[in-house]
Amino acid sequence: MTHRQSTSSDWAAYMADMAGRVRHPALAHFYQSAWPHHSTPLEDIEFVSLDVETTGLDVKRHAIVSIGLIPMNLERIRSDQAWYQVVRPPGELVAESVTFHHITHSDIRQAPRFEEIAEPFLEQLAGKVAVVHYHPLERGFLNQAMKLAFGDELQFPMVDTMQIESRLHPRRKPGWLMRLLGRKPLSIRLADSRSRYGLPPYRAHHALTDALATAELLQAQVATHFSPQRPVGDFWL
Repeated sequence: MTHRQSTSSDWAAYMADMAGRVRHPALAHFYQSAWPHHSTPLEDIEFVSLDVETTGLDVKRHAIVSIGLIPMNLERIRSDQAWYQVVRPPGELVAESVTFHHITHSDIRQAPRFEEIAEPFLEQLAGKVAVVHYHPLERGFLNQAMKLAFGDELQFPMVDTMQIESRLHPRRKPGWLMRLLGRKPLSIRLADSRSRYGLPPYRAHHALTDALATAELLQAQVATHFSPQRPVGDFWL
């Protein structure tokens, strides 16, 4: 079964259905977790902020090299429970990816393969809503890695802080006149989005730092624009 875009009401049903379809016991246990209902208020959700760094952007040719996770809710980021793991990809690193995320050949030489850390990774995510910045990357690479490791799909609910910024700024691309006058499109990249809320700049492209940056961004977005009583189903994907 391949993932279809979930509506705000069917994640719990989808996960229950997947629990009966997957073959690996760790994945079945993951899908059997207690997932929140779409009507659950944001203030009652246990999130986990998530970032992956990869060797490139093509899920068919590239692979994960690091994962960062930080449990959080709207009131607190639990940095003391952060989880970070360098992952040894199937292929070789290329110079461009080393320059991008600063993970070198020596860093990955003794690092575990994804299948070796898949079970503790699933334990970190079970029953929680992931917070990411640009969900197609995390969703695509984690699903591909799990299919290669266990032969089954990995899907779970996500809140995308980039998509929230996109909704908040639907006219961020200037028209031809504004372009003629030198106005540039409003950026919804992570660092630029954070700057609009007065959040400090962090080093980019480190999985754990980006997970922290994304967690702070979600807190700022909700505090500025939304009621914490809004249902999570209004935001998750």
